[in-house]
Amino acid sequence: MEFGWNFLWFIVAVSLLVTVHEFGHFWVARRLGFKVLRFSVGFGKPLFKKIGRAPDHTEYVIAMLPLGGYVRMLDERDGSVDPADLPRAFGRKAPWKRILVLLAGPAANIVFAILVLWGVFWASDSVRVKPVIDNVVVGMPAAVAGLRSGDELRTINGEQVEDQLDAALGLLDAISDDGDARIEVRGHDGSERSVTLAVADPAARRKFTEPNQLNRSLGFDFWMPTIPAELGEVIADGPAAKAGLKTGDLIVSVNGAPMRSFLEFHGYIRARPDQSVLLVVRRGGEEFSRRIQTVRDVEQGKVIGRLYIASPRNLDRFVPDAMRVHSAPGPIAALSAATAEAWQMTAAHAKFFGRMLTGKISMKNLSSPIGIAGFAGDSAHAGPGNYLRFLVLISLSLGFLNLLPIPILDGGQVVFVVTEWLKGSPLSERAQALGWHAGLLMLVLLMGVAVFNDLSSGFVPS
Repeated sequence: MEFGWNFLWFIVAVSLLVTVHEFGHFWVARRLGFKVLRFSVGFGKPLFKKIGRAPDHTEYVIAMLPLGGYVRMLDERDGSVDPADLPRAFGRKAPWKRILVLLAGPAANIVFAILVLWGVFWASDSVRVKPVIDNVVVGMPAAVAGLRSGDELRTINGEQVEDQLDAALGLLDAISDDGDARIEVRGHDGSERSVTLAVADPAARRKFTEPNQLNRSLGFDFWMPTIPAELGEVIADGPAAKAGLKTGDLIVSVNGAPMRSFLEFHGYIRARPDQSVLLVVRRGGEEFSRRIQTVRDVEQGKVIGRLYIASPRNLDRFVPDAMRVHSAPGPIAALSAATAEAWQMTAAHAKFFGRMLTGKISMKNLSSPIGIAGFAGDSAHAGPGNYLRFLVLISLSLGFLNLLPIPILDGGQVVFVVTEWLKGSPLSERAQALGWHAGLLMLVLLMGVAVFNDLSSGFVPS
């Protein structure tokens, strides 16, 4: 049930973002005079085919498997080429032109992310939540450093912090680097002071960088709004749907225990897998009861209970004005903000990936298509805005990944072309084959780690 939902939105994301990537290659190749033989959306047997105009007669294809797409250019490596077309073959073009074509795919993903963010920022008053500390655990690093409940983070290691995303990235950067986070804070009384949050042990720092562990390991929570136990989406054929519950229903109590928030309700159900629970529900001013059997599921290695429901929609409405970072920019300011955020996220990808390879950040952060599908489904449940944010993140990740100097990726092909340019002749077929095999092995190893992470964390189809 949930697997089908996750798979659907994963396919939508992959098909869209890989097609955007390949369109970047296609668009630049056409404008630089390369002969493009086929531009395919999807793989496998063509379901639709259109032949373009002369002289190229490019095939435009929609294929059976909606897992991205590809661009096939005229290339002597694929077979004999008509002498009249040789000047337009990939290998015969100037190195700088080939490099531009190779870089165009990642660039298209980055441009796509900026455009989506631009629309999100411009179309609405994007709600960002102030980086205010809520609970601080006595004896943990945050408390030892002097952070207190009600403190608002202003800067981390000299970098300005505006919202909780800035704060999370800043803390991850500091802890995964040398373990020292020099923080300027403003207390709830308006007074300002400096604190230093320090984690000296490298092994502990790496442990802190595991998924969902940073704040917990440091011993604090950011402020979050209190969300009532109101049902968002009720997933078809799930226990809640079969019991007749609907979107907008408010859970008053479970087994006689009052439910003061959705988080409390969520935790109560998670702690009771495969159990019968009695819900008192309020709908339109009237209350009624339903007895429901929870479903047993596994998440991050733990057995949990589920009713297959989502949290209330439009969570922004629960954030009070005093806790918002207001921004309602015009088109120019929105574009500037979108570009800045895309750059920040791409730079963070590069920095944190490098630290992952050097052991400063846990390899458990690698996620395979299994985990990404789970994130796709969760973001789709949370609403269009959240799914668009998910697309931005994955598009930037795809762009960054393809820039890595791994031979099977665009970045690796750029290295081959630059080497050819410098030495004045192409690399030998043996050298290129060795590079391809090495690159494939690297990707297989990374994917193996990612799949292990997801399976051991409970991202298993159910």
